[in-house]
Amino acid sequence: MNLRIVPGLGHKDLPKYEPRQNYEPRSKYHHNPGRSGRVARNIVLSVLTLLCFVVFINDDVKSTVVGLGSSPVPGTENVYFYDLNDFEGHPNGRDHDERLLICVPLRNAEPVLPMLFEHLHNMTYPHHLTDLAFLVSDTDDNTMTVLKRLLDESLKKNAPGGPFNQGTILEKDFGQVIGQGFDDRHGVKVQGARRKLMGKARNWLLSASLQPYHTWVYWRDADIETAPTTIIEDLMKHNQDVIVPNVWRPLPEWLGSEQPYDLNSWQESGAALELAKTLDEDEVIVEGYAEYATWRPHLAYFRDANGNVDDLIELDGIGGVSILARSKVFRHGANFPGFAFENHAETEAFGKMSRKMGFKVGGLLHYTVWHQYEPSEDDLKKMKEMEEAKLKKTEKKKANKNVNA
Repeated sequence: MNLRIVPGLGHKDLPKYEPRQNYEPRSKYHHNPGRSGRVARNIVLSVLTLLCFVVFINDDVKSTVVGLGSSPVPGTENVYFYDLNDFEGHPNGRDHDERLLICVPLRNAEPVLPMLFEHLHNMTYPHHLTDLAFLVSDTDDNTMTVLKRLLDESLKKNAPGGPFNQGTILEKDFGQVIGQGFDDRHGVKVQGARRKLMGKARNWLLSASLQPYHTWVYWRDADIETAPTTIIEDLMKHNQDVIVPNVWRPLPEWLGSEQPYDLNSWQESGAALELAKTLDEDEVIVEGYAEYATWRPHLAYFRDANGNVDDLIELDGIGGVSILARSKVFRHGANFPGFAFENHAETEAFGKMSRKMGFKVGGLLHYTVWHQYEPSEDDLKKMKEMEEAKLKKTEKKKANKNVNA
């Protein structure tokens, strides 16, 4: 079992113990002639138990944490050498036993966790080459409890698709006060502050989880409803340093059945560059809102349901629903800015930063993953009106039937 849980504990969070005689000063004990012998025996047994535990844990850590591509330094016991020149990343990573780190930031995600883990189990990239890392932040539901249970099950030998190599749970709050409803998260007024906090969360998760032996990092939103099980291999084969799929969402038929979801994947435009010159350096451009008319070409609007799933274009900004990146991008210093970088934050700023550092950033035009549908307040109002209209229609039919009878 390779489940690590790293809570954010302060001194106030440590458990409190009731006073017990065993913790009282020795002078309060009565003399017991046999006590010294028992203490000696207990010390010996404790030392032997500790040695066995250390040997067991040490072997386990060497086999899972050290990872592939490492080698022990001759003449040393616990020093390992990594040649990072060997971790560049191949388009067919599974054939080279390249290790993958899947990162999932979570907040009040209890309802979607079973769906997330079902998707993870179904992924065809070798599970023994895959580590899972989660950051739980600013949560007031049962996300942590459910996550621990599901992750523990995913590391067992009988896990669907085989056990993952290792799992890590991190906990860190960032003072996020914006609600998790669709309108709360997507309102234009909160976008700048929200994305800066999300950028910080991603950086904490990455910096605590990325190991020298990881060649690839895959970022995944928990509320993806439908995605190909081969998504890792499908993205990897394009040999991009950073790559994203197209992201849409299903809608009820009365709303048009489907809609582009992620408008954060785009190519830069002259209008957007001119707009940025008029803004304060700390202001974040929010893509897809009338308040920020950028006229950028969005990846989402290029989609053709019958198009070639391998068609690729260069991108400047990227969305965060599903990102595959070579680990070397982060090792070179690229991150998810929790501040305004060229008037962008989080994943969009990460895309621009990566491009500026000379990395290839691409998006697949027609390869699509589907985000879960979340009704907005307007949608809910419309649904209520439709339900009331349907009820009235039913009651009217009943009334007419009674009159005719």
